[in-house]
Amino acid sequence: MATKKTTDENFEIEVLKANKPTLVDFWAEWCGPCKQVGPILEEISNEMSNEIVVAKHNIDEHPNQPTKYGVRGIPTMLLFKGGELKATKVGATTKSNIVTWIKENI
Repeated sequence: MATKKTTDENFEIEVLKANKPTLVDFWAEWCGPCKQVGPILEEISNEMSNEIVVAKHNIDEHPNQPTKYGVRGIPTMLLFKGGELKATKVGATTKSNIVTWIKENI
């Protein structure tokens, strides 16, 4: 399953009320490191589809959620479970780092 796209409007349903833990990648078109992380998250989304949902949130098009969760730099990945923010990871990193971080928090 490919990554979902979240908006300010569907965030509550897609993320907070999701029945699986959801990783939200806050990104923007102009962000180089975000483009580095994108394909990695796509792979994780496919490989871990039974355990987690991966969503992408464009901060330029939908600025309310990033503001609400205090996202200051991108890429920022927030991990939600049961409607609550469980963990935050800021900056581009390796696939193994992201997978370990997910597993530690779900």
